[in-house]
Amino acid sequence: MKNALILLIFIYSLDCFSQFTDVINSNRPGESMTAYSVGKTVFQMEGGTYYIHEQHDLLNNETEGIGLNMDFRFGYFLEELEFILNTGFQYDQYTEPLVNETRSGIKNLTFGAKYLIWDPFKNYEEKVNIQSWKANQKFKWKRLLPAVSGYAGVNFNIGDTYTYTDEPVFGPKIMIITQQQLNPYIVFVTNIFYNDFLSDYKNYGFIATLTYGINERWSCFIEDKGIQGDYYADNIFSFGAAYLIKQNIQIDASLSRNFKDTPEILYGGVGFSWRFDKNYKPVKLEKKDDEEKGKTKGDKKRDKQKEETKKRLEEEL
Repeated sequence: MKNALILLIFIYSLDCFSQFTDVINSNRPGESMTAYSVGKTVFQMEGGTYYIHEQHDLLNNETEGIGLNMDFRFGYFLEELEFILNTGFQYDQYTEPLVNETRSGIKNLTFGAKYLIWDPFKNYEEKVNIQSWKANQKFKWKRLLPAVSGYAGVNFNIGDTYTYTDEPVFGPKIMIITQQQLNPYIVFVTNIFYNDFLSDYKNYGFIATLTYGINERWSCFIEDKGIQGDYYADNIFSFGAAYLIKQNIQIDASLSRNFKDTPEILYGGVGFSWRFDKNYKPVKLEKKDDEEKGKTKGDKKRDKQKEETKKRLEEEL
């Protein structure tokens, strides 16, 4: 989920400006992408199964089936750069008057790259007041500044089961991604996308996701996805939760539906996220000698307590 276990991530990110976080940062179970990459040399797999039911009152047809989504993320070359392969396969029963057929095929296949353009918290350390919980919860205006990423990819419209008959095999996709950490527990992510804009089947829209870290293991989200195009337009609302089994393993569940009948859509799913980071080398802020010398006893005590907090959280996970 979007910075799942947000409080833990926040504590670790105070003295580190890399994309990598000590707790897995998954895009699941929502559909939006986060602005940050998984980290250089880090490989991450995010997948799940879902049930879907569609009913179109105007065309008098109905679809019911199951599907599988698998996404593969890999950080390479730069800390800010991530490559992403999104895949989806669906098996369903399609019915309409005088027609009853079983269908299966690739629902979506997209390959692209995401690059972090601007991070408002890079080289910035937010001071923690170890004497006052209230002071740490106080809203900070800097958190309104979003991290911004750009995404460019290619949709592969393969097969004729879930694509239009004259739809091009290749279709470009571009996206602007923003991410705001409103407080240590809440993250707001937006994706503004433009799909297949070189064909007659172009569509554009947004995905807005709000994630809340309940505690060190549980998080939940709500999401709104809007799509606008000449052949299809919709607005889909989703909600769900994720649970952290280990630092690199997360499971999740979600439910989605729209609010129209052309078609009416309902689907729910469960999934998991797994990260392989054995080759990752942390990127740390280099502290200058004069800064170290200028530290007060209180500063050194605060740093020591911060390290103790990290160790305690690692042991609990």
